[in-house]
Amino acid sequence: MSYRLALITLGLLLCPLRLVTAQDIDANLTPQKRTPSTIADQITDSAERDAFLNLFKQSAAEQMLQRAKFFLDTFPQSAFLAQAYEVAARASFDLQDYRSGLSHAEKSLELLPENPLLLIPVADIEAREHRNEAAIVHSRDALDDLDRFGPPASVTPRDWVELKRKLAASANFALGRASLSKALELPPGTERAALVENCESTLSKAEALNPDDPEITYLLGLTQLVSGKLDPAARSFATVYQRGSDFAPKALQNLRSIYAKIDLRSQVSFESFLKQSETSTDAPQSSVPHSEKTGVQPPTEYAGSEACRNCHGEIYRAWAQSGMAKMFRPYAPQNVIGDFQTNNEFYLDSDKRSLFARMVTRGGKHYVDIKQSDGTSRSYAVDYTIGSKFQQAYATRLPNGQIHVFPIQYSALHKQWINYWRVIDMPGSERADLRNWEKFGRSTSYQAICAVCHTSQLRNVKGGGFERVRLPYR
Repeated sequence: MSYRLALITLGLLLCPLRLVTAQDIDANLTPQKRTPSTIADQITDSAERDAFLNLFKQSAAEQMLQRAKFFLDTFPQSAFLAQAYEVAARASFDLQDYRSGLSHAEKSLELLPENPLLLIPVADIEAREHRNEAAIVHSRDALDDLDRFGPPASVTPRDWVELKRKLAASANFALGRASLSKALELPPGTERAALVENCESTLSKAEALNPDDPEITYLLGLTQLVSGKLDPAARSFATVYQRGSDFAPKALQNLRSIYAKIDLRSQVSFESFLKQSETSTDAPQSSVPHSEKTGVQPPTEYAGSEACRNCHGEIYRAWAQSGMAKMFRPYAPQNVIGDFQTNNEFYLDSDKRSLFARMVTRGGKHYVDIKQSDGTSRSYAVDYTIGSKFQQAYATRLPNGQIHVFPIQYSALHKQWINYWRVIDMPGSERADLRNWEKFGRSTSYQAICAVCHTSQLRNVKGGGFERVRLPYR
């Protein structure tokens, strides 16, 4: 197993637990830390609870895989299948059974897509297996999730800084590797050159994040060589050769190839050329943006995603197919995936005596009719959709400008409406009690809770925080 894959699986071991299905919408769960025992407290079946806790007892990969398969076979209706599939995936990776590992990982990610600690090893293996499109999508999703999520419960904030840095380096490496492989399949031309240029930028960022990984620097050298940038390539290969690693012999071979191409033999010896490359200090600046080093964003105007399309077509197409491009959108009938026709009612109780909401269409537009505490029913228009794949939430805009997210969401996996907040919140939370919806409190406010993470280029032009009151946000 490579150093990088070992690092990534270590990251998985550090974060064995994730909350149930966040799917295509997340609820910014990271400030609340949950331990295995507190999550297991939600499992009423004692046998399932014991098997769940047993999943995370560290042991040999074979035994962990066996435990995961036992859980999956014994409790196929469990709410924690994503975690079991993840354990099976990382155990298979440790056993170098990558095909089975990717199969288990795919099933876990279907239930819990926003899981960077699983996405990164998946992207790394996919890149090595030349599954380039999948590797590109998964590595980009992982980088996005790393930016949005805080440390897992099992990692201290101090340790997370270092682990996150190396995980981000691995995600960028997988992205660069898959991009380079894809570029080499294209004929020479503008599209190939642009893809190689983006690949070099991505790998430079990976190297800046983890300069001690020789594989990153070696692949960066190959990318520079493909671009015809012989001097930068020589510096990269010389760095790998000087430090010594499994890649040192390959780096030396490429240095000899570069030396032959630039035909310095009549002027300097190869040994002198090698020494000059090793001590060169005129390397180009790191591709890590200044804002990432300082933490300060330079003042710019938001150009919007369409502005990127002409120059970065491949990146734009990959983004447009991702869940992030479809996260929060103004209402359009064709984007609604919920059942507003047949299975369109939600009850407060299991025996269906207390109807809470009915999802309907009128005149071609979607509405949510919610029963109020006084017994009357009030109709709210669907003004926004949130999510697009596994689950979809809906929001309405009130006359005073407030946007509130309905507590009822549609699960495309289970083909039913669910009280999502009860699934992910701690017991007794305000928004998990559906009867609190009509208060239009902070807990259901898009501006106060969701917008800060899910609205690009959000600014409150009046200053202050993002309260639920009417905001002149843009």
